[in-house]
Amino acid sequence: MLGIIGGTGLTELANLNISKRLIVRTPYGEPSQPLVFGEINGKEVVFLARHGGGHTIPPHAVNYRANVWALHSVGVCHLLSVATVGGITRNLIPGDIVLPNQIMDYTYGRNNTYHDGIELPVRHIDFTHPYSPTMRAQCLLAAQRVNASIVDGGVYACVQGPRLETAAEIDRYERDGATLVGMTGMPEAVLARELGVEYAAICPVANFAAGRGDSANAIQFEQVMPLLQQTMDKVRIIIAQYLSENTCEVS
Repeated sequence: MLGIIGGTGLTELANLNISKRLIVRTPYGEPSQPLVFGEINGKEVVFLARHGGGHTIPPHAVNYRANVWALHSVGVCHLLSVATVGGITRNLIPGDIVLPNQIMDYTYGRNNTYHDGIELPVRHIDFTHPYSPTMRAQCLLAAQRVNASIVDGGVYACVQGPRLETAAEIDRYERDGATLVGMTGMPEAVLARELGVEYAAICPVANFAAGRGDSANAIQFEQVMPLLQQTMDKVRIIIAQYLSENTCEVS
């Protein structure tokens, strides 16, 4: 079964035929909201809004361990994250959709593992390739089928938030090799890996990162949301096509 975690701009799936909502208790507390079960193109899906239904939970306060654990506990074996980002490199502009292939973690103070010696014994996992190559290939094919442009590959710099970054910080991330910046990619990706859940991210570019493009002076939030909603409509179409072609068979 496919799980979808929606971020800023995607607090619900309009094309999801909802069958039930389920409150799930986990050893790590409560998820951001009850899990929403339904079907898209005849395939069962579980949806979770990362920031809660009312978008009230800031990135640093999201209970990532509870969210991923809850989805895994109901049978999710593939997890697709929708995570809004800012574009760092000049070739990424608002309205683009990126399928990252690498991630760098600049967060702090987040509960970032199940294997902390408390709930589960310490365990070191391989994280060389943080996103599922199979899921990435399937997402790329789905985008191609619906004639949706998608950027294949990118390095996601995950920052603490909830504030946006300074221009100097963005310069640093670019020197480190990052091409896009967001606040929720970690520890979500590594937690999925620890539970053996295939994981990939679809990242709509909402704005130029600080000091880039039209945000050279300041980011104009009133200009962000209308374009983001249009981009999210494309993301929904890609996800629907992905579901029409794939099942939850772990390769």
